[in-house]
Amino acid sequence: MGEPMFNKPLSRTLVLWWGLLASILGTSTIFAQAAQEKTAPAVNQPRAASPAVTAAALSQPAAIYPTATTSGGSRAALMYLRRWGVENLVVRATSSGAMVRFSYHVVDANKAKMLNEKRVTPSLILERTGQRFEVPTEEKVGQLRQVVEPQNGREYWMLFGNRNHAVKRGDRVDIVVGNFRASGLTVE
Repeated sequence: MGEPMFNKPLSRTLVLWWGLLASILGTSTIFAQAAQEKTAPAVNQPRAASPAVTAAALSQPAAIYPTATTSGGSRAALMYLRRWGVENLVVRATSSGAMVRFSYHVVDANKAKMLNEKRVTPSLILERTGQRFEVPTEEKVGQLRQVVEPQNGREYWMLFGNRNHAVKRGDRVDIVVGNFRASGLTVE
C-alpha cells in the first residue's frame, strides 16, 4: 500500500488554488451580506445609539440644520443629538387621547439639562391650528413630567393635556421647552 494521503506534502500550486477559492467565497459572502443590509427595510431601530455613532456625532461641533418635517428625519435627529444630547423623540397619544406623551432618550446629560428644568414651562403646539398645550399640574403629584437631573442612557417623558382631544394620531406637533424646539414630530 502506499503512504497515507495526509502525510504527503501538497504542491504549492494546489495550496494557492485553495487559498484563492477560500478568499473568493469569503469576499462574496461579505458583499452579499452588505447588499442584503442595504436593501432590507429597518423594522426596529435600537433604543440607544451605538457608542461609535454617538461619540462621532458628539465630537463634532454642534451644527444647526434645518428642521426636518418628520420625527424620523435623519438630519433633524442628528441635530437633536449634537445640540441637545437627545435621540428617539417620540410623541404618542395616551389615556384614550386625553393626554399626549413626549419621550426622549438622553445621550449627553449636560446638553439635555434644559429639557428637565423645573423653571421652564414646556409647550406642545399643534401645527395645523397653532393651539398650544401645556403640562398639567396635579394637586398631589405636581407637574406631569420628569424634572430630575438627567442621566446618560435613560429615557425621560412629559405629558401634555389634550383639551377636547384636539391632537390626534398622525398630526404634526412642535415641542418647545425653553430654547429647545422639536418641530414636525408626528403623533403616534
